[in-house]
Amino acid sequence: MKIAVFSARRYDREFLSAANSLAGHQLAFFEARLEAQTVALAAGCEAVCLFVNDLADDVVLKALAAGGTRLVALRCTGFNNVDLKAAADCGIKVVRVVSYSPYAVAEHAVALLQSINRKIHRAYNRTRDSNFALDGLLGFDLNGKTVAVVGTGKIGRIFTKIMLGFGCEVLGYDVFHSPEFEALGARYAAAAEIGERADIISLHCPLTPETKHIVNAHTLSRVKRGALLINTSRGALVDTEAVIEALKSGQLGGLALDVYEQEADLFYRDLSNTVVDDDVLQRLLSFPNVIVTGHQAFFTREAISTICETTIASVSEFAAGLALSNEILAP
Repeated sequence: MKIAVFSARRYDREFLSAANSLAGHQLAFFEARLEAQTVALAAGCEAVCLFVNDLADDVVLKALAAGGTRLVALRCTGFNNVDLKAAADCGIKVVRVVSYSPYAVAEHAVALLQSINRKIHRAYNRTRDSNFALDGLLGFDLNGKTVAVVGTGKIGRIFTKIMLGFGCEVLGYDVFHSPEFEALGARYAAAAEIGERADIISLHCPLTPETKHIVNAHTLSRVKRGALLINTSRGALVDTEAVIEALKSGQLGGLALDVYEQEADLFYRDLSNTVVDDDVLQRLLSFPNVIVTGHQAFFTREAISTICETTIASVSEFAAGLALSNEILAP
């Protein structure tokens, strides 16, 4: 099959080509993000391969179908950027990577937590200028602290296991309770208890209409003063303006983000020689107690290999007329 790969970077080319070496599909790589203005690039391709910031809404899907596309293969787990009903109406199947390396994301969340708590980013910049003073770098022991894990799927459970290893008490918040989560020695709690007791809140839930802005002015007003917030899931879980106000007032003690609500036009691009006109992001980056990474939590060799192998396997299933192991059905 001929596959149009959008948002393709050097590592996408490398790992997808390796995964495709035996399957023999035709891969056409495009650095451009899929949207209405670029959908014509996929004309004549039976499948398109998309990433987190590509857009497959009703307009794009109709154009894809008109151009001969019958399969959308997401090389990610989240699918909030695809209109599943419109895809079904257009006769386009949608597949995703259900699981790649939950360890990659959970471990990055821990790295962000330790960095923001122990001020590693500030210490790094200081020592490069031969400033070895410790003022302003005071952190706290994780041992004995209370950690709230919002979303207790695979990634949330691995993060929980690591936090328990540090000697933390872990509280979970999820619509669906996981016996595996509780078996680790953690327990579920109501939002009020989490707000009152959590020293650290880490987000690991998918983005849905129900979870959009799950962190907002109201919820932030109820969190323990000085708590740290970590988000390695989806940017729109957090109302960024509300978070900025909470940082300014000291209600939040620190913020570490790997995702950002308006990241689509920013992340995965080198903008170091340009003026970034996103005032909200610039305000965030001005805080000394904020760390932002560019949606890299998934970015390990193991994870990328699994993502690409799973994506190619899904395309091969479709080409062979087999049942699609990783198909997403419209609600």
